[in-house]
Amino acid sequence: MAQSGTTDGTGGPKDGSSVPIAARWLGGTGALPFVALLAMTVFGASDWTEWAGRALALYGAVILSFLGGIQWGLAIANPSEPEEERGPRLAISVVPSLIGWAALLLPLEIGLYVLAAAYALVLFLDAQATMKGEAPAWYPKLRLPLTAVVMASLVVGALFTAI
Repeated sequence: MAQSGTTDGTGGPKDGSSVPIAARWLGGTGALPFVALLAMTVFGASDWTEWAGRALALYGAVILSFLGGIQWGLAIANPSEPEEERGPRLAISVVPSLIGWAALLLPLEIGLYVLAAAYALVLFLDAQATMKGEAPAWYPKLRLPLTAVVMASLVVGALFTAI
């Protein structure tokens, strides 16, 4: 058993590298609609597959926008950051929302591929923020598996909407 004070309350080391339980649960449950909608796209009755594919794209765009909001939050979290550094970061933080919106205007198959690529881009931005110490050390440990599930759902969904 660990000595008192050596854990961070999540069962992990106090160094901040363990993903908090709430983040794990909320992140995991946030991924469930991707998996469920993909299952409906692949295995659902033919009259439901188009609806499920469209719902997959819509949910993908909403969550992508949420991830952009996280970038915005990281950008404003340090009030002492010089404006010439904060401005570009704020501008980049709105790009996921714009990409998500644009993806919804495209044909479904192409839009799903665009969303998958955008998730890879945001994962890259998150990794950069963590390397710079702007995001918690545990953040990539949460984002990488969730992004893999999301991207796989979007790509496979795109493949099945093309059939």
